[in-house]
Amino acid sequence: MSPVESDEEDLTRKQRREQARSERKALEEAEAAGAARRKRLTQLGVVVGVVVVAIVIVLIAAGGGGSSGGGGGKIVPGNKAPTLVKKVEAEVGGIAQAGDTIGASTAPVTLQYFGDLECPICRDFTLGALPTLLQKWVRTGKLRIEYRALETATREPEVFKTQQVAALAAGKQNKMWQYIELFYNQQGEESSGYVTEKYLQGLAQQVPAMNLAQWASDRNSGALSTQVATDAQAANNVGFNGTPSFLIGKTGGTMTKFEYASLTDPSSFNGAIEKLLKG
Repeated sequence: MSPVESDEEDLTRKQRREQARSERKALEEAEAAGAARRKRLTQLGVVVGVVVVAIVIVLIAAGGGGSSGGGGGKIVPGNKAPTLVKKVEAEVGGIAQAGDTIGASTAPVTLQYFGDLECPICRDFTLGALPTLLQKWVRTGKLRIEYRALETATREPEVFKTQQVAALAAGKQNKMWQYIELFYNQQGEESSGYVTEKYLQGLAQQVPAMNLAQWASDRNSGALSTQVATDAQAANNVGFNGTPSFLIGKTGGTMTKFEYASLTDPSSFNGAIEKLLKG
């Protein structure tokens, strides 16, 4: 082999090595780029997964809340809701009841409360001023409160009659106020159709010592349906068209319209009661 041929062969081998190194380098760079791309996709997948889980949790929470009332933290009837039942029992338990009335029959002052169980403004009163009135005046024998039905927020008349009769049926066992307090505390979204037979039965199941068979039977009483209609007529006679509305007066005497200043602050109620007591 001539020196020239030897140099050409060495050059060719060198070129092949350089070419192989270049190909290896290109392959390594491609693999590194692929690995980096896979890592980014994995990280992106984790992030997307976390976001999806978070969205699902929010939707579940929102869906659960909508079943109840009224506002955050509503509890689905039928779960017994021991904390809520305990709260309601602390407010009305131990106070004399008779049908739609809570408080002693000998109380010198009577407050008539016209309400719709689906009315969110009535719920404001139930969670706001009412607990103070129960503790300060009703429990001490100075005030009695009569609950009267007046359809305002409930869209379907038959649903309104059914729910109000369910409450009055609890009153046949002197437990109407436990029932309506539990209803207001677990009130659902207005016009959402949450008042179903399951919902009404779930409330009854939460009332301590309720005889459910008797309650179910009493709901068929025509007298209770008549009472709902009578309440509506009484509201119409004094010009009430919104809830809550109130009449107040000395027990057995003339009742007059009471214009409250606030449903959450009991001050205006306290003032009117005190004035009648001093009468």
